[in-house]
Amino acid sequence: MSWQDNGNGKGDRPNPWGNGPKGGGNNNGGGNGGGNRGGGGEPPNLDDIIRKGQQQFKSAMPGGMGGSNGILLGIIAAIVLWLASGIYQVENTERGVVLRFGKVVDVKPPGLHWHLPFPIESVETPAVTREHTLQIGNQSQVANNGRQNNRALPEGQMLTGDENIVDVAYTVVWVISDPKAYLFNVEDQEETVRAVAQSVLREVVGRSTFQEVITDGRQNIQAVALNLTQSVLNEYESGILIRRFQIESASPPNRDVEEAFIDVQKAQADREQRIEKAEGYRNEKVPQAQGQAEKITQEAEAYSSRIVNGAEGEAAKFTSVYNEYVKAKDITKRRIYLETMEEIFQGMDKIIMDDGSGQGVVPYLPLNELGKKKAESEE
Repeated sequence: MSWQDNGNGKGDRPNPWGNGPKGGGNNNGGGNGGGNRGGGGEPPNLDDIIRKGQQQFKSAMPGGMGGSNGILLGIIAAIVLWLASGIYQVENTERGVVLRFGKVVDVKPPGLHWHLPFPIESVETPAVTREHTLQIGNQSQVANNGRQNNRALPEGQMLTGDENIVDVAYTVVWVISDPKAYLFNVEDQEETVRAVAQSVLREVVGRSTFQEVITDGRQNIQAVALNLTQSVLNEYESGILIRRFQIESASPPNRDVEEAFIDVQKAQADREQRIEKAEGYRNEKVPQAQGQAEKITQEAEAYSSRIVNGAEGEAAKFTSVYNEYVKAKDITKRRIYLETMEEIFQGMDKIIMDDGSGQGVVPYLPLNELGKKKAESEE
């Protein structure tokens, strides 16, 4: 028994603070219960109280162990559990930022690690590879005709450089580039990205015309907005990297104006299509015409060269004959005569008769045979 018998023979456990005085009145309600406080009993002994507590702890320990050895084992077990609480896992998509009394002391790569347990050290594990998508000015609404239509929120309405209002819906995709700076340099990271992106895009749109924002200038606006947003976040040392800055849609805020503008866009698209078709036709026909012109030019140049060379040859031949004619007129005349006759009679069937032969006799001319020979030569 942990507490000594109080001597009443019933084995009841006494009050650990000793028995109270036996006489006197009751305590708020009378009776003869254990609430009597009057009399002249002895005050409780502190050493007895501690000794009795140790005896109770000893009897409560398993296997009968107790005393200083049991307390030591309990303390050791508590220390082991406390140290084991410092084991942590960093996933492949994360980085472990170790804090010692709130101050960054290390950044751990993916894997199993250990840190001094709470309250000395703690670990933050931000996901550095996960892409955070922030949509600004996007809201899906159902139009009166039952079709789903994307309309920009008021935060997407901006003023262009030519004083027109345009609804812009855009998406910003960002990741964590520096986990230490991300956790401690900026308080609300997503709201910071939203505010910076809105401010930058309003500035860029304010320097652009309505036509540029709606149509052909969108790519340039996206590139400029991405660079400016990243520059501002770098000045804040936010540890955030902007991956994409994409304008999803841009349209006038008024529906009637939007429909009219859609018609204008269709007309412009048709115009561009016709221009492209005309350019394709031109690109097809111009090379053909150039080729034909080059062919005609080459043929003309060849004809010119042939005629000029022939004329120059005839002139040189005439000059040569003339020079011979000046030297010997009779011989030259006869030579010219013979050459001319040779040219005339060349390729003709001829019968040459001597002036002094066949006197008084009619000469025989084999005309039939000559005709056959001519037909055979033509075949």
